[in-house]
Amino acid sequence: MAEFLFEIGLEEVPARMIAGAQAELQRRVMGMLERERLVSSGAEAKSFSTPRRLAVWVKSVAARQEDVSEDLMGPALKIAFKDGLAGPAAMAFAKKAGVAVEALTTKLTAKGEYLAATQVKVGRAAADVIAEEMPKELAGIYWAKNMYWRQGKPERFVRPVRWLLALLGEVVVPVEFGGETAGRSTRGHRVLAGDAAIPVGFPDEYEQTLLDAKVIADVEARRQKIRKALDRVCRTVEGARWREDHALVDKLTHLTEWPAVIAGAFESEYLALPEEVLVTVMRDHQGYFAMEGADRKLAPHFMAVLNLEPDAKGEAVIRHGNERVLRARFNDARFFWEFDQRVKLTERVALLEKVTFQKDLGSYAAKSARVLAVAERLATRLAERGCLLDGKALIDAVRLAKTDLTTDLVKEFTELQGEVGGLYARAQGLGEKVAAAVYDQYLPKSMEDRVPRTVEGAVLALADKVDTIVGMFGLGLEPTGSKDPFALRRAANGVVKILAEAEPALPLTLGDVVDAAAASEAVRVKVEVFFAERLEFYLREAKGQAYDIVKAVLAAGANDARDAVARAEAVTAVRGSEDFAAVSAAFKRMKNILAQAAEKGILDDRVEMPAQVSMDPAQTALSNAMVNIAERFYKLADQHEYVKALQLIATLRAPIDLFFDKVMVMVGDPYIRMTRLSLLNGLVDNFSKIADFSEIVTAG
Repeated sequence: MAEFLFEIGLEEVPARMIAGAQAELQRRVMGMLERERLVSSGAEAKSFSTPRRLAVWVKSVAARQEDVSEDLMGPALKIAFKDGLAGPAAMAFAKKAGVAVEALTTKLTAKGEYLAATQVKVGRAAADVIAEEMPKELAGIYWAKNMYWRQGKPERFVRPVRWLLALLGEVVVPVEFGGETAGRSTRGHRVLAGDAAIPVGFPDEYEQTLLDAKVIADVEARRQKIRKALDRVCRTVEGARWREDHALVDKLTHLTEWPAVIAGAFESEYLALPEEVLVTVMRDHQGYFAMEGADRKLAPHFMAVLNLEPDAKGEAVIRHGNERVLRARFNDARFFWEFDQRVKLTERVALLEKVTFQKDLGSYAAKSARVLAVAERLATRLAERGCLLDGKALIDAVRLAKTDLTTDLVKEFTELQGEVGGLYARAQGLGEKVAAAVYDQYLPKSMEDRVPRTVEGAVLALADKVDTIVGMFGLGLEPTGSKDPFALRRAANGVVKILAEAEPALPLTLGDVVDAAAASEAVRVKVEVFFAERLEFYLREAKGQAYDIVKAVLAAGANDARDAVARAEAVTAVRGSEDFAAVSAAFKRMKNILAQAAEKGILDDRVEMPAQVSMDPAQTALSNAMVNIAERFYKLADQHEYVKALQLIATLRAPIDLFFDKVMVMVGDPYIRMTRLSLLNGLVDNFSKIADFSEIVTAG
């Protein structure tokens, strides 16, 4: 056994692509080594990445593959041999098996005697296998964008390949890819260590070799270094703390190899601008961390993460340069903020006629009209169910929602669309409900994001998202595979999350939202399936529910997002109970019996029942137990007391166990059989309102 190390060196890779590629490289390398019988399943491995490299280390790789024996069946003996002599069929089979004809054996089967042979596949050296298979794995890595960099050469990769390192123990494995052949050398930090080749003696020396060359290859170690440096530098500004930003920490982790942090400052006069504008300039345009005081208000300071370790003089120069650039960006933002407000949002509505939403769906003016119609239908449905909102504020918010697309501030800082509209609406005195709804219209942008704060904002967001989804589906532009150019999955995720989490709760279903968009029947069916998929995703990814519980819950209803969450949480709460697990297993058995009866055509038999049918005592006991809890179960379910309802179902364990222990369902007597099938059918139908328990995986 030997350690294996592979590294591919590249021109700087975009930060957003690195984490996925790092994970995929490790997955592909381990899959290849397991497939080629060079490591056991679950072998220890670790991956690394920086902007200039992807690498994977595997602890124990066999020096060569084990020999494998395989039994082969050949032609029938009477065909292969004539008069005791091997014919063409026997000769061909022996050649295929790689053995002499004399080594062939016979095997007696139900169809007669057949030739057989044991083929031995001799294991190959690990270095040979890796050198042959690794280029295929590299070529298979998914990148959002690829490039060619060698004229007339076929390979494509995210960035040009600059070096390869492949070591099995201390032996170089000559992997070839992108015009490079693997050696034993890596590269250190481009500035701090120069770009000369640095030899690596053994795989376990890799991390330390790079540390000596000013590269932290371990992603988590680099992330922690950034966080600790932010804490340390922040303490140099009295009373300040840095504003937590996980996404920015991740981005800068993947942009650096040897991170360091410096603090800078800007003039307090810029704090007159909205925080959203200042933070966006610092975070999205400059990659700076904002700082705040004890009152959580923005402070006139920032921190920048560098990819080098400057001395005091160099740090001062870098700080001055960052401050100068930031000041220029703030001046731009202030100019746009003041210039835009010369034209009120209400005066910008007409300008939406000239802003295209989608070539086949028209302008943003047309979209605003559609969204208004959807929003009014949703508002009517809410009013019918006792949820009131400010109708005038909603109408005003819908009409003004997209007007900030015509502002110079949004054209310069596109990340702020919606937020700028809300800020301008507030500054122009258009009402707090209008401002809040416009500000929140694009929320939630991810599963981690919050939902709109107001009912008006939630209705605007729902109407906007479902109009986009229905419109694109109507044009046949629904997502396919990994492609989703119009971010329709994100929009649908937002619809699900709003319905599941909005406070106050919105008494709306996914079907209500689709109905409000007035889709055609064909589009409606597609969109409802799409929403059901997104609800399943939400339950699994956002709420952390097990896959079998999600399937069970959605099988009982996938229209009410909030109710689906409550049902899933209830099933999760009781699934550890032995009684509930036993009842779930019994329901699976019941559904199997009912399915078999349906296949045989006897489930719907309309037999004329005699006045009296003999019933087994266990059957009577189960029937009585079902009747005794049915009314209480339905009452609890209607009140959404799902945990108590499920606990009530679990009390059926004893009579169900007794029934299956004492009673045969599929008996010959059609009358008795029908009573028993009807009993099981009633159990399944009556108590599957919360979840289809047959979908729940149980031990054994």
